[in-house]
This record gives sequence, C-alpha cells and structure tokens, in this order.
Amino acid sequence: MLHIPSILRGLFTCEPRRKKTEVSPRTTRTAGMASLLIAAALSLSACSAATPTETKEVPATGTVTITDNHGKVEVPVNPARVVALDNTVFDTLSDWDVELVAAPKGVMGSAWPEYTDDKEVLDVGNHREPNLEVVVGAQPDLIIGGYRFGDYYDELKAQSPEAIVIEINPRDGEDLMSELQRQTEILGQIFDREDDAKAVNAELDSAIAGAKKAYNGTDTVMAVNTSAGTIGYLAPVVGRSLGPVFPALGLVPALEAEGDDDHKGNDIGVEAIAQSNPAWIIALDRDAAFAPEEREAGSVPADELITGSEALQQVQAVQQKQIVILDPNFYLTEGIQAYIALFGQIETAFAKA
Repeated sequence: MLHIPSILRGLFTCEPRRKKTEVSPRTTRTAGMASLLIAAALSLSACSAATPTETKEVPATGTVTITDNHGKVEVPVNPARVVALDNTVFDTLSDWDVELVAAPKGVMGSAWPEYTDDKEVLDVGNHREPNLEVVVGAQPDLIIGGYRFGDYYDELKAQSPEAIVIEINPRDGEDLMSELQRQTEILGQIFDREDDAKAVNAELDSAIAGAKKAYNGTDTVMAVNTSAGTIGYLAPVVGRSLGPVFPALGLVPALEAEGDDDHKGNDIGVEAIAQSNPAWIIALDRDAAFAPEEREAGSVPADELITGSEALQQVQAVQQKQIVILDPNFYLTEGIQAYIALFGQIETAFAKA
C-alpha cells in the first residue's frame, strides 16, 4: 500500500494545508516523492479556487464613529499609521499586534520592548519635553493622545491636520474601572477587535468579583506610594492609581485623611499611618518602574522601606506580613490589564489570610 504523507493528502483532497507542517527528506524514495509532488501540484491547481491553502486576515475598511473625551469623532478602522502617546493603551495595542509609527519611549520604561526596541518606531520623548515634530514626521492616520500628553491635544491637531487625534484615557471624576472598559471598547471598535474588547472587559469584572469575594469586609486597608525613600499616602477614591480600588472592592479605609492624585502621594507622616494601624497595606513603588540609574536619590524598594520603618513596626500589616506590592511596571502601565493583574494579586493575598 502506498502511504501518502499528510501534507500531500491535503493537496490531493483539496484540504487546507496546516501551517508550519514539515516533511523530513527520505533519501530512499526521492524519485517516488518527486512523482507524488508533481501529481499533487496538478491536483491542487484544479481545486485551489475552491479551497485556499492559507487564511489571511483582511483588514476592515471604512470608518467608525466613536465618542472620545471631546465628543463624537469619525475614525478610520484599522488605521495603517498609528501614533500612541497614552501609556494606558499600550498593553491592549501590544496584545492585538497593533504596529506603531511613533511612541513616547521616554515614559515607557522596559514594559513594551516590542515598541521601545524597534528602531522603526520613532521616539517622541517624554511628556515634559516632547518632540512633536517626530509625530508630524511619522505621518500618522491616527494619534491616540491624552493622559500624560493631555496638554498637547490642540497642538497635535494643529500640527497634523490630516490625522485624526483622539483622547480616550480615563476621565477625571468618573469611575476608573468603567472608564478603562470604555477605553477598551473604543479600541475594539477602531481596530476591529470588538469581541476581544468584550473579553478583556469581562476579565476585569471577573477579577473585581474574585477580589471582593476574598475580602472579609472588615479588615482595614491603607494604600501608599513609595518614592525616593519616603512613604506617601494615597487617599481612598482620589489617590493616584490605588484610590479607585477602595470603592471598586468596598475596602474599609484605615484612614480617611484628605488627599489628591499627586503622583508621589500625600505627605501625612508615617506616624499617622502607624496610628491608623491598617490590617493591610497596598503599596505602589513608583521608583521600581525605572532603571536604577534613573531613580531618584534615596530610592529604596517599597517592601524594604515599609517593613524597615521604625514607626511602622507595631502595625498589624507589617507584623502579619499583609503587604501587597504592585507590579514594578504598574506606575507606567495603569491600563486595564494592570488592574486585572492587581485584583488577582489582592484576591490571592486576601484568600491566604
């Protein structure tokens, strides 16, 4: 009986070829194999019109109307040349294999090497001294601005009149989790990944539900930010990054002092933190996202800083080692994927207590 390799059976029967299928050479049947390949080619020519050998994704065409932070905007679907300046969208764009023509590498750290290490992706710099001429030179179809680059919205529109400029970062005064889901939904519309966007949003809902279930509802929680060897207070609701976690999970604050969204947290003194005696401390290490040579003077890892503080030695969270340290890149990412991971961390920590 003649045994036909699977790759050839597919050709004879007009079945699609599987990707990356390899056939090892057989030196003793070279002539026979050559005959089979010729026959296979003839058979394939008769049926290739009916059954393609490769499935290639065809980009969507046309436009979609989205509502960004400024109102309704008509945006091209699957734009060919994209500039992204908002750190909160990079994880989603990366997961969806969206190529960029320019990005602010100065505020991306090492979180997205697929963009920062790619020399073809032009560097806009950082938000303090951006090189907006680079954006112009990239000739974008779409510019995703906002967040740290929110002050440059009008300038970006004026300098790149042929491009669509949008801002879809979470808006002040709105529920952060809902805003992150809104952002993801809009990106799904733009890049023809609406089902993927729904899946990501559902994952956030699930992560929140899991952390809520693991929380006993009574333990007090303190959120802090560490930077340059100091511990800053992150107030419930308004505190940078971690404030919105309190209402999302229904956490009981150990302290409800006034605060704002300062990126270094608010200075209330470690004595005030100690007096509040939190059962849990959740810490954002701001310096951890940067290379050692880029960190501020006096920088100390969050865990070492908190557990080594003389004033905090009698705090329940320190004594019982109930301290949750965020992912080192959280300060840079802050997108929906970062919060999904954070809620997973919190769930795991609460469940072990």
